Amino acid sequence: MDSQVLKILAECPLFRQMTEEDIHAVLATVSCRIIHIGKNQLYALSGDACLYASIVLKGEMRAEMGTASGKFVEVTTLRKGNVIAPAFIFANNNAMPVTVEATTGVDILRMTASEFRRLIDSHQQIRWNFIVLLSNINVFLTTKLKVLSLMSVREKIGTMLIQLAKQQNSRVITLKESRQDIANKFGIQKFSVTRQLATFQEEGAISIQGKTITILKPELLR
Repeated sequence: MDSQVLKILAECPLFRQMTEEDIHAVLATVSCRIIHIGKNQLYALSGDACLYASIVLKGEMRAEMGTASGKFVEVTTLRKGNVIAPAFIFANNNAMPVTVEATTGVDILRMTASEFRRLIDSHQQIRWNFIVLLSNINVFLTTKLKVLSLMSVREKIGTMLIQLAKQQNSRVITLKESRQDIANKFGIQKFSVTRQLATFQEEGAISIQGKTITILKPELLR
């Protein structure tokens, strides 16, 4: 196994508290391979069976959930070290709930579900890490459901701005996503995002200059 790949896997939650030497040794006991997905290519369609345990080694992928009317909601962005749909690998109904598309060129380490089962059956640390990974995904999805179904547009955008201020440790924040990307994340229209940002600015809560937003009165965003 390439040393650069091992370094990436050492940062993956599935191999937490394991050295690169440990990871190399355990992967040598199972059959796995690295595949490449080109930019804008589909990795999986919603409804496809989840047949593999897959880890992103390089690049980014977007997981989206769609409706028959053509409306899409971005569920998450998959980056280096992320496991793709781990909760569905061993599910009785293992149909993928999302469509996964590469937004850049992506390298993926993957193994069949049977090989992955052999891996977690043989290594206690990986088995425990997998349980923790599934638990954290449950927390993430619960929070996502609350945002999508219970929050108003005002609450969604206000919460997003407050979280970005915490992440960037500043009241002057940079939006790294387009208005359309933000709309997709929250399952709303781009116009709703633009209008709510404008409303916050009119109320004196924020000041907008392109993708730079200065939070003036955070209490108005809560």
